[in-house]
Amino acid sequence: MWTKEELDRYHRQMILPQVGPEGQERLKGSSVVVVGAGGLGVPVLMYLVAAGVGRVGLVEMDRVELSNLHRQVLYATEDVGKPKALAAKERLQALNPLVQIEAHPVRLTSENALEILRPYDLIVDASDNFPTRYLVNDAAVFLNKPLVYGAIYQFDGQVAVFHHPVEGGEMGPCYRCLFPKPPPPGSVPSCAEAGVFGVLPAVVGSLMAAEALKVLLGLGKPLAGHLLLYDALEGSFHKLTLRRNPSCPVCGDHPTQKELIDYEAFCGL
Repeated sequence: MWTKEELDRYHRQMILPQVGPEGQERLKGSSVVVVGAGGLGVPVLMYLVAAGVGRVGLVEMDRVELSNLHRQVLYATEDVGKPKALAAKERLQALNPLVQIEAHPVRLTSENALEILRPYDLIVDASDNFPTRYLVNDAAVFLNKPLVYGAIYQFDGQVAVFHHPVEGGEMGPCYRCLFPKPPPPGSVPSCAEAGVFGVLPAVVGSLMAAEALKVLLGLGKPLAGHLLLYDALEGSFHKLTLRRNPSCPVCGDHPTQKELIDYEAFCGL
């Protein structure tokens, strides 16, 4: 049975024929974990919580900095210095008290990743560094969970859904199928080094949230087997087709890596 508060809160979504009460019930019974509560993680978390996903976890070890606020709009000036995971939980709970928010104020590592990510139905990678991206991808494959991925750089962004069935039913590619090896250390500047257009994470993070909700609801065509590219300066989108690599060491036909590794070393750090 739906309470009056739930009916009022989710009414605009529930009247969509593609969602309906059944879809909203499905969201209520679903769980998502978002790795990273920064530029990308903030819009993902806000929209998943607002949509009524029943249980939302967030993994983040950093503290709020003043330089975050021009794009990480979940936080306020008074939050500067606070652990992001705890500040985010407080504000997300205020946004929707009906959702169970689980904060993990730790660094995701090869030692704790499987334990932290296992209880959730879907994983969202909103991290900002290559060791974490490879770690999250491999953990998603080993746990057999779909992974929504996003990344940003200055004015450009990209979104994909990895380890999820494509049209025809076969399993789609993972992150390693697209990027078998990390770039040389220092070759890709971070946002702190190269800068970032403040609204870019909002656009890309919202697209990631849309893909997560589509996967949970079984709606439309998730970006499995595709990489969506966004250029904020041109105002353009371009979609590339991806295929699973049969020789992928993690998700290939004969995988050679069957456990999590030292991803700092893998990325040459």
